[in-house]
Amino acid sequence: MEQTQDLSEDRLAHAWAELQALSSDTTPLQPHANRLAFADPEFLLRREIRGIRMQLEMLKPEIEQQAQGIDNTVVVFGSARFPAPEQANAAFKLAEESGDEAALTLAQRHLRNANYYDQARLFARIVAGYSNPRPAAEQLFICTGGGPGIMEAANRGAQEMGALTVGLNIVLPHEQGSNPYVSPSLNFKFHYFAMRKMHFMMRAKALVAFPGGFGTLDELFEIITLVQTKKAKPVPIILFGSHYWKRLFNIDLMIEEGVISPQDIALFKYVDTPEAAWEVIRAFYEL
Repeated sequence: MEQTQDLSEDRLAHAWAELQALSSDTTPLQPHANRLAFADPEFLLRREIRGIRMQLEMLKPEIEQQAQGIDNTVVVFGSARFPAPEQANAAFKLAEESGDEAALTLAQRHLRNANYYDQARLFARIVAGYSNPRPAAEQLFICTGGGPGIMEAANRGAQEMGALTVGLNIVLPHEQGSNPYVSPSLNFKFHYFAMRKMHFMMRAKALVAFPGGFGTLDELFEIITLVQTKKAKPVPIILFGSHYWKRLFNIDLMIEEGVISPQDIALFKYVDTPEAAWEVIRAFYEL
């Protein structure tokens, strides 16, 4: 059995060496009928191979997270546009000195929203502080979309506590880069939103949604819908920042118009402090 495995690995190694040799001058590879299918990038990028690419996006993060003991996560969503307090303060000072009213208004908004960055960072520190001394099977790992803003804050808080932290990034036209606080071995990049969102849910033991835009709403409402329709097990769904969320959508109106049931209010909870968010999770799982 060992000999067969070695032989197989040897053949794969030869295929990889051939691929590297062909592309060593950085010239894009041209279609080649005789090249092994899995070592042919041009073939793998064909439209007809989309299903296999989606399967690969499912398998790669799954295998890597299993290998590193990432079984349970707390997923943190939120705006990529909220700066760290140090950045907001510096921008505000420059805006004040410039005398530009538009720049000052923007800087004041960033300064206000930077508080959410601080709160997400603190929440992640609380989760990591709880998990670090526990056995591997009981640990909770912070998982985000891997980008800037609230995502960066949560990854940063966990990393500061010495914990592994997961980033599920997405390739976008404006090239969203990974934040520097995601653990390098858990820094995944996706092409397909569907695969990315599936990975968010596969290990999630809780979701904490900070104020955000369309992306945050997309992820939040998909998870609420999955739990509502019993396609996913119930998990704590926490809306951080009641002032923002209660202004954003009118739950009472939805009940009044009959588009949701009164009991659907129990699917999520509003909180305004990192401690309250952690308490919801702690009480749900009786930690």
